Amino acid sequence: MARDVVTRIDWECEVLTNFSDVNLGCKHRVSSGIDWIFDQVEEAIILEDDCLPDPSFFRFCEEMLEQYRDDKQIGMISGTNFQSGRRHGQASYYFSKYSIIWGWASWRDRWSESYDVKMTNWPEVRDQGWLAELPDSRHEVRYWSNIFERVYRGEIDTWDYQWFFSSWLQRRVNIVPMANLISNLGYGSDATHTTSNESQVANLALEPMSFPLNHPSEVTRNNQADHITDKVFFRGTLTDRARQKLKRIRNKLLSR
Repeated sequence: MARDVVTRIDWECEVLTNFSDVNLGCKHRVSSGIDWIFDQVEEAIILEDDCLPDPSFFRFCEEMLEQYRDDKQIGMISGTNFQSGRRHGQASYYFSKYSIIWGWASWRDRWSESYDVKMTNWPEVRDQGWLAELPDSRHEVRYWSNIFERVYRGEIDTWDYQWFFSSWLQRRVNIVPMANLISNLGYGSDATHTTSNESQVANLALEPMSFPLNHPSEVTRNNQADHITDKVFFRGTLTDRARQKLKRIRNKLLSR
């Protein structure tokens, strides 16, 4: 399906493709694909195949890539906003510790200089207790310690938690628009990872970004917004999974 869409691009542009002959899985196909992208270009906008962007997402990313090109404390630009309409100040965007990758943009140096799909240095970082310095609660320490350990052991077939890890090691923050510019349409029973139809972050409404952009006065992480993202997306995802598990158990009991 995705290959077919690419081959039907009918506007004037140069199309470069990087297809794998075999299914490498989420972890190695996405990470190797992004490696390939940044071998070709200095900066890129990346969109998940099951996500719908508002058209203003692309202009927003383009302007942010230029604005923060030389500021190494910025790791990436995200298009996803989980604030449910809450605004934090008058700026067009805020800074977050989270790397939400449904639709995003970044620079070659941020990716190539720090990303490690194997998370080779996790055992050393784990044993030094470094993670306890970053999250805002004990819940987050437990949550991310478990996630990173499972990724390191190869129990989770993904690439994005490694991007979280590398960003946090570098003490970077990320740009999040005040308007939600990405809607994930890939939730459902036939999905590989996002299997809950009832997730509160599925099919989020899109809102166009207003231009010209109003820039924040300083690069400071918004703790309040991050707390909401943690509650809605990360803890909410755990709730979604628990709900799905209970639903399966109930259906089994009813079918007896």
